Amino acid sequence: MNPLLLAYSSLAGAIVCEVAGTALLQHSAQFTKPWPTAAMVGLYVISFYLLSQALKGMPLGVAYAMWGGLGIILTAIISVTVFKQTLDVPALVGIGMIVAGVVVMNTFSSAVSHG
Repeated sequence: MNPLLLAYSSLAGAIVCEVAGTALLQHSAQFTKPWPTAAMVGLYVISFYLLSQALKGMPLGVAYAMWGGLGIILTAIISVTVFKQTLDVPALVGIGMIVAGVVVMNTFSSAVSHG
């Protein structure tokens, strides 16, 4: 498999696992519910493993910026759609800035491998 594709696939899996783990953090009720807590820990472990695999094909700074930024965006979407929480205008502007940062980094940075 193409190393760059493998790195981005691992990163995507890491992001999905981190976001799912964070959603379960809400369900763990401050670690008082054992099953959501155990699933959350397992997903975080898998997320970090996949992030470490992504580092085989991309720089740490780039991988972590994408992992963190996209994780924030997806977690915000889940908080609104699943948990019915609201985001005010400053929160939406901040999330928009994160999206812009990820786009700029992936489009213009020479630190990002483009295959």
